Amino acid sequence: MSESCNQDCSSCSKSCASREPGSLLEKPHAQSRIGKVIGVVSGKGGVGKSMISSMLAVNFQKKGYRTAIMDADITGPSIPKVFGVTEKATGDENAIYPVVTKSGIQIMSVNLLLEKDTDPVIWRGPVIAGTVKQFWQDVVWDNVDYMFVDMPPGTGDVPLTVFQSIPIDGIVIVTSPQELVSMIVGKAVKMAQMMNVPIVGIIENMSYAECPDCGKPIKIFGESHIKEVAVKYHLPVLGQIPITPSISGASDAGNVEELDGDWFAVTVSAIEAMP
Repeated sequence: MSESCNQDCSSCSKSCASREPGSLLEKPHAQSRIGKVIGVVSGKGGVGKSMISSMLAVNFQKKGYRTAIMDADITGPSIPKVFGVTEKATGDENAIYPVVTKSGIQIMSVNLLLEKDTDPVIWRGPVIAGTVKQFWQDVVWDNVDYMFVDMPPGTGDVPLTVFQSIPIDGIVIVTSPQELVSMIVGKAVKMAQMMNVPIVGIIENMSYAECPDCGKPIKIFGESHIKEVAVKYHLPVLGQIPITPSISGASDAGNVEELDGDWFAVTVSAIEAMP
């Protein structure tokens, strides 16, 4: 608890496990210093949450903030690959230490603990959820301004553990252009509301491709439904991210920190403006 605590948990976003009676929030490691925690979520897989998480961290890091990514997708971890990280996390009797990327982003993923990054994680739900809690409790996060939590898809054990155990300041919902997205987004929205987690807004990934000759947008997945979804659930649209060789190539090559583009300007401003 901060020395300046006024006991008013309703207006506080600090990482304090004593926010209210009966709270399930866990304390971070005693040596950790963490500012805002932003979850990147979706009601289904395959929409690019890891890419969005990575690019948000990169954009904030470029603005001079200290950022971190907690890869909570234990059975499908991809954050180390996106950043080209091959070294393993280290630890001692006191803590686990995250790996730091070329630009200074702190990351923790189960792939940083496995002998081979192709080894499958064949664990049951409670063990997976416990691993996510360890990433919060046992890892020393060094003076982080913004932590992005790359969530697994759906509304099961791990998302529930994150929402209950970690003081999430807000979530960004990632979607794609297909019409079924409205139902999928609805699940994420309702879970966030049930857990009293603020929603920053919605990002449509794989929104379109640009014609290499004329630059005209090509709607590979059909017409976008993001505006309809945003109106239905009263969410701001934070961006529509195109399918481009630069993004996919950088992710595959582990060079995501070298990407330039203004795709996330609105999202960054919205997160910065959070109370």
